[in-house]
Amino acid sequence: MFRQFTRSFDLPASVKKILRPLVAWAAMAVLAVANGVFRELAIIPRIGEYPGHVVSTALLVAAILAVAYAYFARTPDAYTVRELAAIGLGWMVMTVGFEFLVGYAEGTPVSVTLDQYDVLAGQVWILVPVTLVAAPLLFGRSRGRDAGGGGDGAVAQGAK
Repeated sequence: MFRQFTRSFDLPASVKKILRPLVAWAAMAVLAVANGVFRELAIIPRIGEYPGHVVSTALLVAAILAVAYAYFARTPDAYTVRELAAIGLGWMVMTVGFEFLVGYAEGTPVSVTLDQYDVLAGQVWILVPVTLVAAPLLFGRSRGRDAGGGGDGAVAQGAK
């Protein structure tokens, strides 16, 4: 899916290297919205508000890991460790920004959205942005080996 999307455009490889992770994030965003609908319609009515959010967060973390694995297993691009970190941070910033934007559009006070990050109050949502940051480093590196000297070499895809 990722390669097919960017293959259909005659773009420089450097642009495709940026677009492909954005397509992966868009897939994650669609899954996150579907997960939220599923949570509200099926999970929470059966098990309650808090357990529903915990289960939904676990499902979303699994979906993020699955998409990230699929992306890094199939991408033709080799990324440096810094690029992998930037991808993860980008995914996290876009997700948190999207969350606050949707909250604003729905009229949800910022304080309510921020409360979702309160680990001391038992909130588990923080696992989602943490997973978004970690997944590229986990799967981008595990799919290959450090091809360059030092800690910032490109990760060679498919090498074992």
